[in-house]
Amino acid sequence: MNRKMLQYVISWVLKMEGILMLLPALTGAVYREKEGLAYLLCGLCCVAAGFLLSRKKPENMELYPKDGYVAVALGWVVLSLFGCLPFMMTGEIPFFVDALFEIVSGFTTTGSSILTDVEALSHASLFWRSFSHWIGGMGVLVFILAVLPMKGGSVMNLMKAESPGPSVSKFVPRVRGTAKILYQIYIVMTLVLIACLLLSGMSLFESLTLSFGTAGTGGFSLLNSGCGTYTETQQWILTVGMILFGVNFNFYYLLLCKRFKAAVLSHEVRVYFLVILAAIGAICVDIRGVYDSMAETVRHAAFQVGSIITTTGYSTTDFNLWPEFSKTILLLLMFLGACAGSTGGGIKVSRVLILLKTVKKELMSIVHPRSVRQIQFDKRPVEHEVLRSINVFLTVYMTIFAASLLLVSMDEFSLETNFSAVAATFNNIGPGMGKVGPMGNFSVYSPLSKLVLTFDMLAGRLELFPMLILFSPSTWKKRG
Repeated sequence: MNRKMLQYVISWVLKMEGILMLLPALTGAVYREKEGLAYLLCGLCCVAAGFLLSRKKPENMELYPKDGYVAVALGWVVLSLFGCLPFMMTGEIPFFVDALFEIVSGFTTTGSSILTDVEALSHASLFWRSFSHWIGGMGVLVFILAVLPMKGGSVMNLMKAESPGPSVSKFVPRVRGTAKILYQIYIVMTLVLIACLLLSGMSLFESLTLSFGTAGTGGFSLLNSGCGTYTETQQWILTVGMILFGVNFNFYYLLLCKRFKAAVLSHEVRVYFLVILAAIGAICVDIRGVYDSMAETVRHAAFQVGSIITTTGYSTTDFNLWPEFSKTILLLLMFLGACAGSTGGGIKVSRVLILLKTVKKELMSIVHPRSVRQIQFDKRPVEHEVLRSINVFLTVYMTIFAASLLLVSMDEFSLETNFSAVAATFNNIGPGMGKVGPMGNFSVYSPLSKLVLTFDMLAGRLELFPMLILFSPSTWKKRG
């Protein structure tokens, strides 16, 4: 393991986080809040710590595959540990476990919260919570890849470890170029969303923070009532925004390159939109009569479906009160998640599609034993390595989910509350059901359960293996 290179990567994470903390500090200055000083101080400490760790550039700048996973996991842990300090310094979230839960929920774009009164927070802290969604949406290390001078193999190892989905594709020959393209698309789409919200009459602060949460598919709201008090136009803008940020960014790159046929033929994207339309239709039929008009019914159904499948977590209504059929649809969407290569969480549409194709192949092999069939996805053969990684992923996913559910059940809440709490954090969604529904929060859980759910958020965002590899003794053994 190249420990010096790991230290070098962590130093860049700290320097980047310190620079980003200047924005909530500036927000505090604009609103004349003393809390802004905490962000300024923490930001300077992060930058100073980063420079101390990177005093000497490593001679060997190579990161091996294992190192890439460790660097990403450690980077996110350090990012979270330093990111929660301002909450504690301001006294707005005084307890470490609560502050850590809140910022991990932000960086992992989960949106689950332990706060009982969001509106009591300063503008600086509200900005930092929402901005953490935007930082974590595309991945802080993906951003660093665009500026950090590293060898191509090392860059790819970092990108594979942080990017969501069963595989990472390069848009251009150089991986750093891919990272730049990803962030250019991400920034432009965010700016368009901010502009749309501003044109709808929303204030600049709300437009910024809600856009950060939508772009990162996070879900921290500024109001205790969620997004229910915003206008119909603003809710529709957020709905469309959430759904678009749940699309594989490769789709947008193909559109930019005018490869419209290749973009339209994307199996994952087509199924993603079909599932959304089907879920909205089914829920609209199920909750008809709950709201005053069909237009309101469609709006709430579309908003919640878009929010849950993209794992954003915003809400315009208390879907805890919906019929069981509609709640079950939302629960299933929690596990499905958005597209691979998007800012959304969950298992991912592509994984589910490949698994279904695998099942079909096995059934056909039974019916026609002598036939030789190869699984294809978007008219390309799926390599055995990808199939193996998906099977292993689901096995590990189910194991961690079961273990987490067992541990949080010690708090003696209902199965609905515990199951949806683990599902909401592990899939980076935000609200669950029962006590952790859209009108509730996670403050009811014990410190142990909060730590378990915090681990679940990190593991879910990083696709399990980077976090697990930290706990493997062989990871830390020196090579002979």
